[in-house]
Amino acid sequence: MRRIVITGMGVISPLGNDVDTVWNNLINGKSGITAIDTIDVSNIKTKVAGIVRDFDAEERWGRKEARKLDRFCQFALAAAEQALESSQLQLEKIDLERLGVYVGSGIGGINTFIENVNLLNERGPGRVSPSLVPMMISNAAAAQISIRLGALGPSLSPVTACSIGNSSIGEAFNTIRNGEADVIFAGGTEAAITQLSLASFGNAKALSINTEPTSSSRPFDANRDGFVMSEGAGVLVLESLEHAIKRNAPILCEIIGYGASSDAYHMVATHPEGRGAFLAMRNALNRAEIALQDVDVISAHATSTPLGDQSETLAIKKLFGEHAYNIPVTANKSMLGHMLGAAGGVEAIALVKSLQEGIIPPTINLTQPDPDCDLDYVPQVARKKEINIGISNSFGFGGHNSAIVLKKYV
Repeated sequence: MRRIVITGMGVISPLGNDVDTVWNNLINGKSGITAIDTIDVSNIKTKVAGIVRDFDAEERWGRKEARKLDRFCQFALAAAEQALESSQLQLEKIDLERLGVYVGSGIGGINTFIENVNLLNERGPGRVSPSLVPMMISNAAAAQISIRLGALGPSLSPVTACSIGNSSIGEAFNTIRNGEADVIFAGGTEAAITQLSLASFGNAKALSINTEPTSSSRPFDANRDGFVMSEGAGVLVLESLEHAIKRNAPILCEIIGYGASSDAYHMVATHPEGRGAFLAMRNALNRAEIALQDVDVISAHATSTPLGDQSETLAIKKLFGEHAYNIPVTANKSMLGHMLGAAGGVEAIALVKSLQEGIIPPTINLTQPDPDCDLDYVPQVARKKEINIGISNSFGFGGHNSAIVLKKYV
């Protein structure tokens, strides 16, 4: 069976627009959550979000090209360009028929959709853009990356809500392992901070209404009151080990397992006992063929919702038993917020860096632990620790669950 490695990474996020900046901010416990100043939220309960700053699409690609891309697609393309550069992949020297792109989005081009609905209502059907559909559909990011790379291999845009990043990475892992591709760009992207999205999530009581930005996302804390919506993209280059060695690629990490499951329970609420989360982690570890005691760290989904954090804690304890108390569990969303479809890709990148550098980012804002959340969540301060194997969890609306297992490459 082919071994699969990660050879490139790219990120656009509220904590920075390159891997090194994001990583340094994570390990220093810096929050990327700010007051919303990009849209009018005077009549909306939620006042904070994780907004991508200092991102100029027109400067990157020119006004004409940038205007053809919805914001979620711009993020994905920028992250993919970074990943390409860091992978040192020379496109002219590889078989493009065996180069794929697996990048998804949960909501797609909602900014373009809203803009054109307004045009329709205010100025009539003649003003609706003929580019509306290709700009708003969720597979536009994967398509645009494929076009820019000239990738002729498999292209997929998983839509598994907030587990998209892991689903994309996991399915790419399967495809390369089965010999159907040599290299795949995989990850997720999202740009859904709009009045419509905030109003809907807010009315569902899913969002935090804490008005203090940096303390609003507080996974596992007794005073958490919902997730903080964020935006961005995370894209990784997956490659067969044989292909990577042949081209002398920079090997960052190895992927050894992937598991997926469904709660089969509710469209919005996670299973209260973490049944699907348990199954996804168990399946990933079985696929990796490692013992429970081999897991050194868990990157939790941990959105800062009351039920979600409790159920994930239950799932970890059910799977690992007493060993669960020996495993550091970190919650990147305490600093990044919840990037929805982009979360899994960005959190996978953070786990790769953890394995490389032996540092576990903290879970900030954990000042009053929930009694039902009693594991080691690396509170407040990053921890230096030799780690070889880690799990990254991602769960989404509809009960979609996915977990990936990464191993330090030596």
